Amino acid sequence: MKANSFIHRISKEAIQEMPVVVFEGEVIVVDRPEQVQEAVAYLQMQPVLGVDTEARPSFTRGIHYPTSLVQIASEERCYLFRLNRIGMPQALCDVFANRNICKVGLAFKDDLNGLRRLHDFRPANCVDIQSICIQYGILDLGLQKIFAICFGKKISKAQQLTNWENLQLTPEQAHYASTDAWATLLIYKELLDTTPLPKAEAEALRRADLERQQAHQQEMIAKKEEEKAEKDK
Repeated sequence: MKANSFIHRISKEAIQEMPVVVFEGEVIVVDRPEQVQEAVAYLQMQPVLGVDTEARPSFTRGIHYPTSLVQIASEERCYLFRLNRIGMPQALCDVFANRNICKVGLAFKDDLNGLRRLHDFRPANCVDIQSICIQYGILDLGLQKIFAICFGKKISKAQQLTNWENLQLTPEQAHYASTDAWATLLIYKELLDTTPLPKAEAEALRRADLERQQAHQQEMIAKKEEEKAEKDK
């Protein structure tokens, strides 16, 4: 296994200086029911898969749209299932319920809940990389930052707020979506190949970081109260 040399946090400025990386494997859009079986047959043969989802962005508080895309990637191929066109097929539910396939995501519970609202299933062998990052001393939990810490490269987020229910996905959307799913897979494999911190050290790091965040929040509250008091004079 590799020695653990991960930094704990990384700044947005540092990420901006990094080279951009995109998924360069095969990207297959599944937007017709007759395409599902072939896609699922491939996925069922993989030991581990990276997963992400997208939904039409909402710019109004309280309004949320259903999951319109789920992207599932191996290191060589990524399938983009357009759920707003084909629904959530039972065959795809079976992939998420298959205990023999490890599915990896980020903030995965939210993604799975969104998929289950379309067609209920019982997830099995699903791993959220956010839940294991602390074991390796990584405190930043966004995908872009975790990837930058692990690989020294930047994932573009430029397409995040585009309309995922467009009649056709743009090439930029397809590359963005496939890269996010693929990135979770690469991170997971990199972590498994790296020595985790001793449990006591990881827990002490987590506690110290939480205390720093709480202290910062208290400072910000105190600053706002001082500014308000100055205005009220």
